Amino acid sequence: MRQIVLDTETTGLEPAQGHRIIEIGCVELADRRLTGNDLHLYIHPDRDIDQGAIDVHGITLEFLDDKPRFHEIAETLTDYLAGAELIIHNAPFDLAFLNHELRLVDAGHTALEERQSVIDTLVEARQAYPGQRNSLDALCKRFEIDNSNRELHGALLDAQLLADVYLSMTGGQIDIALAAESEAGAAAVATAGLAEHLAGAGRRPRVTRASEAEQAAHRRYLEMLSEASGQPCLWQAMEAAQTNG
Repeated sequence: MRQIVLDTETTGLEPAQGHRIIEIGCVELADRRLTGNDLHLYIHPDRDIDQGAIDVHGITLEFLDDKPRFHEIAETLTDYLAGAELIIHNAPFDLAFLNHELRLVDAGHTALEERQSVIDTLVEARQAYPGQRNSLDALCKRFEIDNSNRELHGALLDAQLLADVYLSMTGGQIDIALAAESEAGAAAVATAGLAEHLAGAGRRPRVTRASEAEQAAHRRYLEMLSEASGQPCLWQAMEAAQTNG
């Protein structure tokens, strides 16, 4: 399964108020393994960035001066996300911005959550740890994930941390998952074997006896072993004992 852990940074809190995406970070998982095929984009928003937002992520309009507009990277982004399951912390926030941006490019855009699966790790964490803090920082601390470099929010850094959190929340990377599948498979085989055994209880097992040719071949093999080891052949000793008896 292909999954994309995704995070965004924006000019403010509400796309309905004209706020825009200025950074997108994506981390790819394939069968629960980090692939390294990540996507990181900075985007010029064609508007000012709220000071409160700058205080969170540190991205200024001057830094974005030479960065592309969203319509220039839209196809790259949609091609990258296509067919993947999306993993997002507080998904409604990021999806609202992404869908808003994509509708500005294509008015007929179908919402991402309507065309591909989305896992909201904030919802998952609240269900697993009710009544506790479930911010990304809190989850990193809970799972002992090093987030010491997170002095400011950053889309790619946060997506990388969230990927580690998600894998920890759901049981680790592929080796653990494969072990569980192996154990489940072994249990299924054992159960099937037991059912077959119980179904056949009370029936005498069918015995297939070796043919004369097969017995002769087996004797030749034993004679060969006897010659190689210098020890008497067992079947010859048994026949001699029966004759003498």
